[in-house]
Amino acid sequence: MHRPHTILSCAVSLDGRIDDTGPERLRLSNDADFAEIDELRATCDAILVGAGTLRADDPRLLVRSPALRERRRAQGRTEHLLKAVVTRTGDVDPAARLFSTGDAGAVVYSSRAGAETARRRLADLPSPHPPAEAVDAGDPPTATAILADLAERGVRRLLVEGGGHIHTLFLTSGLVDELRVAVAPFFVGQQDAPRFVLPGSYPHDPAAPMCLLEARALGDVAVLRYRLGEEDPE
Repeated sequence: MHRPHTILSCAVSLDGRIDDTGPERLRLSNDADFAEIDELRATCDAILVGAGTLRADDPRLLVRSPALRERRRAQGRTEHLLKAVVTRTGDVDPAARLFSTGDAGAVVYSSRAGAETARRRLADLPSPHPPAEAVDAGDPPTATAILADLAERGVRRLLVEGGGHIHTLFLTSGLVDELRVAVAPFFVGQQDAPRFVLPGSYPHDPAAPMCLLEARALGDVAVLRYRLGEEDPE
């Protein structure tokens, strides 16, 4: 299947949590790691999150560095990435910052009924705004359908940034090429804190482990990069 080179990136605590249960977003990384993630974003064509991340964090999903945005312009690309959201229900907030920022537009992937709901919700976007549309990606949405649609849009490199349901969807699909994990030097220790991944059938189990490409320190944060596919990451 022709599909984008897919990179999954996440920051976790030592006990595998991607946030705590408090009202504010837990900082699991440091400035050096944030800068590397910005550089990684700048090399990609699209960035994808789940509706849970959209509701909890209201992210903008932008390339932050002016120099990186200028580099993208010099390459004939948009300053920012195409933004993708996956939702079962299609109940997205048109006031979310993801839809009002950037210059490459957004796509909402949902079921057929969810896509209809999302289209009605996106009709309430304030004007002017970047283009946004909704796509039927199966019931429930599948990574295969999402990647096929992104490929048709010219996306060659996709960055997946969570949350746990989305990590699980893509990692169990076997369609992730590279995994980048930043590990914070502490435990969250809360039973109800969101996890990096959920239970599922993963292709990379003890009998078929991933290939560790890199392990290094960024201050107190450990950065691990794994190859999941057969080819080396670009």
